[in-house]
Amino acid sequence: MNLKTFVGILLLFCTSCGNADTVAQGTTEVLPKGESHKANAELIEKSATPLVGADQYELVKQELKGKRVGLVVNHTSTSGGQHLVDRLHADPDVNVVKVFGPEHGFRGEASDGEKVTDQRDPKTGLPILSLYGKTKKPTKAMLEDVDLLVFDIQDVGVRFYTYISTMHHVMDAAAEFGKQVVILDRPNPNGRLVDGPILKPAFQSFIGMHPIPVAHGLTVGELAQMINGEGWLTDGKQTLLTVIPVRNYSVGDVYELPIQPSPNLPNQRSIYLYPTLCFFEGTVMSVGRGTDFPFQVVGHPTLNAETAFTFTPTSRAASKNPKLEGKKCNGVDLRDIEEVPPTEIDFDLLVEMMALTDATPFIDRTRHFDLCAGTDALRKAIIDDLSMEEFRATYATELAKYMEDRKPYLLYARR
Repeated sequence: MNLKTFVGILLLFCTSCGNADTVAQGTTEVLPKGESHKANAELIEKSATPLVGADQYELVKQELKGKRVGLVVNHTSTSGGQHLVDRLHADPDVNVVKVFGPEHGFRGEASDGEKVTDQRDPKTGLPILSLYGKTKKPTKAMLEDVDLLVFDIQDVGVRFYTYISTMHHVMDAAAEFGKQVVILDRPNPNGRLVDGPILKPAFQSFIGMHPIPVAHGLTVGELAQMINGEGWLTDGKQTLLTVIPVRNYSVGDVYELPIQPSPNLPNQRSIYLYPTLCFFEGTVMSVGRGTDFPFQVVGHPTLNAETAFTFTPTSRAASKNPKLEGKKCNGVDLRDIEEVPPTEIDFDLLVEMMALTDATPFIDRTRHFDLCAGTDALRKAIIDDLSMEEFRATYATELAKYMEDRKPYLLYARR
C-alpha cells in the first residue's frame, strides 16, 4: 500500500467515531459557574440555516445602546451582507469609537506572524488599534473612551489559532478596567473534533492560553463563558459578559465558512486538516505555506513517498519567506482525501512522515512543537517510538474531565 492510500484510509477511519454532549440553553449575561440566562426566552431552535450573532442585528443594537463601543473584529466580521464596522458606524443609534485588530490585521491581509501596526480606517475614519503589535492586551489608555467591547471573529476550534487568545486578552482587560464584553457567536467548523492533550501550565503561550485540549469543540461564545466561569482571567476575575448565540445551529453541523478565516486557511479542506497539520510547523516539513494549497499538503525535499506529487514554496503575500522557500518538496497531496469534518487529530501522520523523511532531527523546532501540543509528552512519545494509541491513553482521563467541566457553559446541542 503506498503512502497516499494509507493516509486516505487513516483519515477516513478517523471520522468514524463522534462525540455527543449535553444541550444547554443560549445565554447572554454570564453568571457564576453553573448558572445561565436564556438569550431570547427560548431554547435555540434547529432549522436549515444558522443565523450568526452579528446577523441578529436588533439584539446587537439593544446591547450597544447608549454605550461607547470598541469593536474587536477582522475581515470575517460581517453583518447583513456588509462589514460589521460599516453597518454599526452608519447607524445613528450606535456610537462606535474605535476598532481593534487581531493577528493578520483588521482586513485579514497580514502574513503569518507579521506584526500589525495601528492605522485609521479610510472608509469610516475610525482609529484601528493593533492587538498583534506592541501589545496583545488592550491597555487602560486604549479603553479610556470605551464602555463596551464587541468581539466578532470567526474561529476554527483549535487552541493554537490565536483569535481566541486575543479574545482572552480583551476579556482580561475588560475585567481589569471595568468594561463589558459582548461576544457575537459564530459556528465552529471543527465542532465535532474534541481531541488532544490538555495544555500544561509550563507550556502556556499566545498559541495556547487555557487548560483545554488542542481541539476544544466549543464556539467562541462557549469558550468565553468557560474562561470567565473557570476563573482563567488574571487573579480569577470575571468580566461582565454577554453572548449573542448562533440561532438554528447545533455544534457538529457541517458549516461552510463564507469567508476564509486567515490567509493560509483558504478553504474548508484546509480548515479540517489544520488541527493535524499545524504540528508539522514544528518539524522539518512544509505544510504548503507559500503555495496555492496551504495546509492541504505535507512535504520535504528528502521525503521518500511513493508519489509523483511535488511542490515548491515561494514567498507571497499570505506567507512571506515560507519554510523551504525555493526548494522542491516531495509531498503527500491531502486534497485527494474525501472532505469530511474530522473527529480525531491524526497523530499517526507525524509518525508516518518521520519514517519517510531523511532529515534529522525531524522535530527541529522543539519549543514550538511543544507549545502547539501544550505538553512535551507528544514529542517524547514520537521520539520513544510509543504508539499513538498509547499516547492517546495518557490524556484520556483529563480529556474526559474537560468534557464534564465544560458542560455548564454549552449553548448548543451536540451532533
